[in-house]
Amino acid sequence: MNTEKTTVTTTGRVIVGRVPDLKVVVRDREGVLYEGVAQSVTSYNTTGEFDILPLHANFISIITGKIIIRSEGISARTIQLQTGILKVSENTVEVYLGILR
Repeated sequence: MNTEKTTVTTTGRVIVGRVPDLKVVVRDREGVLYEGVAQSVTSYNTTGEFDILPLHANFISIITGKIIIRSEGISARTIQLQTGILKVSENTVEVYLGILR
């Protein structure tokens, strides 16, 4: 029995097999608040709520409100924020908080 999964990414790339987790790092001026892996990251910008999934296209946005990090088998982690920058590149999500004083 074939249990492989086929996934087509937002960039049109076809993945056969297990989709890798996102690497996530959330930092503020004082250091790292979160570092780990996730299946998805949710946040908000001027157009509303958006999700980042594994193998997402490169993306950068100013974010507000909160970030929700979801990992398999672990309760979702929510980080409240006023303003930050979220960057996605090569299956890594980097978030920089406290960009305004």
